[in-house]
Amino acid sequence: MGHQQQDVYFVPSKSYWPIVAAISMFVTVYGAAHWLNSQPGDSSAFGKPMFWLGFAMILGMFFGWFRSVIRESLAGSYNGQVDRSFRMGMMWFIFSEVMFFGAFFGALFYARIFSVPWLGGEGHGVLTHQFVWQGYEASWGANGGGGPQKIGGSFQTIAAWGLPLLNTLILLSSGVTITIAHHALKAGHRKALLIGLGATVLLGCCFLWFQAHEYAEAYEHFNLTLGSGVYGATFFMLTGFHGMHVTLGTIMLAIIWIRCAKGHFTKDDHFGFEAVAWYWHFVDVVWLALFLFVYVL
Repeated sequence: MGHQQQDVYFVPSKSYWPIVAAISMFVTVYGAAHWLNSQPGDSSAFGKPMFWLGFAMILGMFFGWFRSVIRESLAGSYNGQVDRSFRMGMMWFIFSEVMFFGAFFGALFYARIFSVPWLGGEGHGVLTHQFVWQGYEASWGANGGGGPQKIGGSFQTIAAWGLPLLNTLILLSSGVTITIAHHALKAGHRKALLIGLGATVLLGCCFLWFQAHEYAEAYEHFNLTLGSGVYGATFFMLTGFHGMHVTLGTIMLAIIWIRCAKGHFTKDDHFGFEAVAWYWHFVDVVWLALFLFVYVL
């Protein structure tokens, strides 16, 4: 569906969606913090319902904000200058996400390369090991000696060549299907576009299903939790935040599929599709780093 673009730079009217987004994220994070810190059987705990309330608010905010932007696009409000602004904005957003995950990978590397060896007596940690952590075994997993097994029970790590490998293959396949869909869009092949994009959405859902199954196995059978020392903390923070990004990406891909089915994009005007494709490829790359440094090494 083509539309006539305006010749002036479009400045959107005042929107209430940013404040709705801020409140929704605050409720979600506040609820998650109380949920994680509540004691089992605590009847006064409100963290879990508050978290799900905030999550529902976030979903509502996304769909409402997307609807506003889609209406502006279909009304022909955007021109080439606005398109360039959108591209730069998306690039900076992905850069901020790189920094976000870089902080957590930095924590993982610091713990593995410096902290754990120091606690085991290497380098500057000789006195620490001798007087504070006697008998500590400096191996990653940090589960032996004076590690988490003495305060929270021993745990098992998750092997890389089971569900993590399967999820890696799923995400790599999704990167292929969304690329096929992009080429189909630029070539004007509507059917191939919908098939490729739909396959990407299904692969994203499969990834999330298997990750949820992996988390259930970790808690129920491996005693691997957020309380399992630095290994459990870094494992769930990295894989959990990545799973959150996959969830967001899958939702956006589903919305883009609906827009493609309605004919909102043309082969020359489809930045909404491209932005989500960029985001999805970023999610793929982050998972490859996670698979290597969290599961394999």
